[in-house]
Amino acid sequence: MGGAITVLRDLGANIWIADGPTVTAAAGFHYPTRMAVIRLADGDLVLWSPTALSDDLRAEVEALGAVRYLVPPNSLHHTFLGDWKRAYPDAKVYAPPGLRERRKDIEFDGDFSDDPIAEWAGEIDHAVMRGNRITTEVVFFHRPSGTAIFADLLQQLPRGWFKGWRAFVARLDLMTAAEPATPRKFRVAFTDRGAARDSLRRILAWPTEKVIMAHGPPVTDDARAFLRRAFRWLAD
Repeated sequence: MGGAITVLRDLGANIWIADGPTVTAAAGFHYPTRMAVIRLADGDLVLWSPTALSDDLRAEVEALGAVRYLVPPNSLHHTFLGDWKRAYPDAKVYAPPGLRERRKDIEFDGDFSDDPIAEWAGEIDHAVMRGNRITTEVVFFHRPSGTAIFADLLQQLPRGWFKGWRAFVARLDLMTAAEPATPRKFRVAFTDRGAARDSLRRILAWPTEKVIMAHGPPVTDDARAFLRRAFRWLAD
């Protein structure tokens, strides 16, 4: 007989990921979902981009520590946020730009700005990628594991994930490129590239060893060089 199915995947020093269900976005495009769980030095947990809440996932998360913070990374990644807030009503929720207007049903405890979050300063850094018409993404960096965390600004879906005309559009949009890339729709949506470059300089200065994203495989080899390649379109 096999062992129990493990929902969380260990990525290193106090960071785990869990893959969730597929969700459907505009025009019928469907995407996989992924969340990250970070355990702080005091044992409290930060849940990044919470995916669908299940009994198995909840049990594994609670075995790691107390859920204290819920972190949606942009105004698009919030589908399951309300379920987690109801399950953990005392957890603090921090809002990326634009999400308060979309989720008036959720009471937020703070907003992401250029200032660090006091509760995890020194353990988790972030950079707000401003100037995009689609969404303003907050990119995170977990210092103990050297992990940069992206939601939609980097994507790589496998060939064959989309069918028909969606496969054609996805290929043109770079969603199914040979390595994770910024989709073209997000590139053209940056109307203030100067503001975005300011944040990118901060991201590229992080001592990144791994990159994880909501819609693509983790990058574990020469991650800093990968990030320089992936954002050459913006840095140049």
